[in-house]
Amino acid sequence: MSFFSKLFGKKEKETLDEGLNKTKEGFFSKITKAIAGKSTVDAEVLDSLEEALVNADVGIDTTIQIIERIEKRVQQDKYLGTSELNRLLKEEIEAILVDAADNTYKNFEIPANKKPYIILVVGVNGVGKTTTIGKLAHNYKKAGYNVLLGAADTFRAAAVDQLTIWSERVGVPIVKQAMGSDPSAVAYDTVKSAISKGSDVVIIDTAGRLHNKAYLMDELTKIKRVIGKILPDAPHEVMLVLDGSTGQNALEQAKHFTAATDVNSLTITKLDGTAKGGVVLAIAHQFKIPVKFIGVGEKIDDLLIFDKHEFVDSLFKL
Repeated sequence: MSFFSKLFGKKEKETLDEGLNKTKEGFFSKITKAIAGKSTVDAEVLDSLEEALVNADVGIDTTIQIIERIEKRVQQDKYLGTSELNRLLKEEIEAILVDAADNTYKNFEIPANKKPYIILVVGVNGVGKTTTIGKLAHNYKKAGYNVLLGAADTFRAAAVDQLTIWSERVGVPIVKQAMGSDPSAVAYDTVKSAISKGSDVVIIDTAGRLHNKAYLMDELTKIKRVIGKILPDAPHEVMLVLDGSTGQNALEQAKHFTAATDVNSLTITKLDGTAKGGVVLAIAHQFKIPVKFIGVGEKIDDLLIFDKHEFVDSLFKL
């Protein structure tokens, strides 16, 4: 069996189940409390369900849409019991995700006509951006690609050092310059090096942009422009990394980054350490940008491809 045919295997499923435990436990304890002593889905049950969704950081707008859909189905079937509520909720949550981010991304394969495939990674400090880059490099290398890293976060010496450690750990080359160097120059050198080396995948780190600092956002635009001078359609992917444990703050970051640059993929990290995993639904629903990966642990293989069906299945697995 090839790497690409594995898609979502037993190991990945077990990792996902374990990673969503905290969200699942908190969520279902509230649902169980909401339906205790109830035989039918009434207004009180729906109110309690709404509270449970909001507390799981599903978000107000997304929660309202889910509740309205369930309410409509309850009205159509007057004898709908609370025993069927989990099934209804599961179906509606998966429907929200399909409507919001209906991508077919299933593996670590890159488009055949885009080589080198340039990924620009953005996000604030502390969200797990550098770790995500290291894990991405590991997976792309495992898939058989030649990977090159670019250390364009030159504002922090630690950022370059951390990425260098990951490059050594994974066994992929890195392009870097001294701290304080022009990030655009590093990005430029990285892409030029990738072309000369015949690299397949290029992953470029950027500074932990504070989303309320306009000049840092301007730097992102400059990096994209410089890369585009070498490869007119690059970067092919601008990946925003968000910390799922921050809940609604992750939504705020997404608002600022999507307004400032052309984000076209999302990675949501640290879902294993939080009961706020519902933020995945809120982000996907609000921004209509594919969630491509989720981080559910510290190990190198704990960055998983986001599969909508498997995510919802794990969330509801008792």
